[in-house]
Amino acid sequence: MAREECKAMLDALNKTTACYHHLVLTVGGSADSQNLREELQKTRQKARELAVTTGARLTVALRNRGLAAEDRAEFERLWVAFSGCLDILEADMQRALALGAAFPLHTPLRPLVRTGVTGDSSRVAARALSARSLSHQAERDFDVSDLKELEREVLQVGEMINDMEMKVNVPRWTVQAQQTAGAELLSSNSMGASSVGAVSVEEPSRSCNPSKALAATLFSAVLLAAVALALSVVKL
Repeated sequence: MAREECKAMLDALNKTTACYHHLVLTVGGSADSQNLREELQKTRQKARELAVTTGARLTVALRNRGLAAEDRAEFERLWVAFSGCLDILEADMQRALALGAAFPLHTPLRPLVRTGVTGDSSRVAARALSARSLSHQAERDFDVSDLKELEREVLQVGEMINDMEMKVNVPRWTVQAQQTAGAELLSSNSMGASSVGAVSVEEPSRSCNPSKALAATLFSAVLLAAVALALSVVKL
């Protein structure tokens, strides 16, 4: 039961980490926006929560000396996959921190162009500018606070990785995979070869229709004659 729970949590962590990776790739691009930065914040927080829970469950299981050999091998495979997810998450968080600092969403407002218009319209413009300044300041505060929070979280994920290696010693090169390397490619190639073989076997069994062959020959002759006639007309 614990193994299935760890698999489910690791699967959720893997999907969340992949989602965060794709979101980070759009920072600084044409799709970058305030909504994207907020979605990045929510996704990485969810990933960190899943990482803490999954790491705690796997640590308890692997430190159990009474664990069966088969179960231990499975938990070690889950541990290696979990370590890979954490490495990717840490790298993407560092990338998001660098891109967020290099491409801030909001810059200080420039003063409006003075048109010389006075009166009620200038008061309306002043109120609009004031509202815009407040909105801009709030968004700017979010960017600054989010970058500081992201910087702290990057350090926390790095400490989590170091703490994992201290509590559980599972070298990645000692964990055996459940299937041989390239098994999926070999299976797909064998399926493709079998399908090609089926086609090659079926093709010789198709009989040639003499009437269709004669019609094709006559059509080719007529086409060649038309081309020769067209060339002669062009020369004349």
